[in-house]
Amino acid sequence: MERDRAVDRLESLVDQIEREPMPVPVREVWAFGDVALGLDPVERLDVYLTKDVIMGGDDEAAAAFEAEYGIKGVGTSVRAEWAEASPDRVRASDNGYAAPAKCLAAELVDDDEPVHLEVCNASFEDNVRQRLQGALARDALGEVLDPRGVCLWVDGTRDDEAFERLRAGSFAMPTLADALCMLGAEEDAATAAAEALQTRRAAQDGASVRGDVV
Repeated sequence: MERDRAVDRLESLVDQIEREPMPVPVREVWAFGDVALGLDPVERLDVYLTKDVIMGGDDEAAAAFEAEYGIKGVGTSVRAEWAEASPDRVRASDNGYAAPAKCLAAELVDDDEPVHLEVCNASFEDNVRQRLQGALARDALGEVLDPRGVCLWVDGTRDDEAFERLRAGSFAMPTLADALCMLGAEEDAATAAAEALQTRRAAQDGASVRGDVV
C-alpha cells in the first residue's frame, strides 16, 4: 500500500483501540519495519501491541461461553464482555483456550490485509532484546524482532508528531543488520538474522499474527 494509506491505516487502528472494547487491555502501539523506514509503497504493515493481563476473572462467564462455543478461558484470557458481544471473533489456541493475540488480530485486521501484528505482554524495546537474546542462544535467527520501531500510542496518549514523521518518511533508521549489531549481536549473526527475517516476511501473505510472552 502507498505510505500515506499505510499511515492512515495505523491511525484508524489506534482510533479503534481508543474507542472500542478490545479482547484484552492494550497499553502500547508501535509501528516497525517498512513504514518506519519510510518506504513507499509499504509491502507489509508491521504493528506491535503491548497488552496487559486481565485481573480477576469471571468463572461464571467462562463456563457459560465454553458450554455454548467450546472455547475455554473467556473472562480470564480475554474479556468476557468483549467475547459475549463478538463471539465470531473469538479465536482459540491449539489447547482450546481463547488466544489473546489471535483475538486482537480478528478484532483489528481483515484477513486479506497485508498487516502483521506482534502481540506481547512486554514493551517493544524489552521484547526486541529478549527475542534477540533467545534467537542467538537457540540459533533460531529467524525469530528476531525488527528493532526499528516508532511508538505511536501509550496508555491513551497519541504521538501526533510520530504520525507526521511517518507520513514524511523522515525517521533515520540503520540497516536491520546494523540495528541488531547495536543491540549486541555479532556482525555475522546480525547479517544472518536479517536475511532470515527477510525470508520469513517474504513468505507472509494477508494478515498474520504472532503472540509472545516474556
